[in-house]
Amino acid sequence: MGKYRLNSVLLLVVVLSVLFGVSTAQGPDQRQQGPPDNIAGNWTIYADNADKAGSSLKTVQIMQNGSIITGHFKGPHQSGKLQGWVNVHHVEFTTDTREVLTFRGQIQGDTMSGMYGIQGRHGQWHAQRTN
Repeated sequence: MGKYRLNSVLLLVVVLSVLFGVSTAQGPDQRQQGPPDNIAGNWTIYADNADKAGSSLKTVQIMQNGSIITGHFKGPHQSGKLQGWVNVHHVEFTTDTREVLTFRGQIQGDTMSGMYGIQGRHGQWHAQRTN
């Protein structure tokens, strides 16, 4: 009998959560706090090399539909499509290239910065919107 009562209580919590718009999967710090920043446009990315000293220049052209971003990536050794998302001031996108790059970071107006990864290696990046 105890098992059925626990299942009933859990079901009640889920139903009430749906009715009152409370998410059981996210805490208050994980919920979106406003509309996503607009990052559509052309950007120049300055990235520290992940495997050796120095840095490299990359460019991205981003299109945005709500929180979803798509576009084109061009680096010194490869180019291709990109896809990702914006959650208020946070951005994440990956490249559809021979060696996939994943960029994660923060948006502040016409600049972005964060960490990127490629084949298990990581480096810092920052970007500036261009005209």
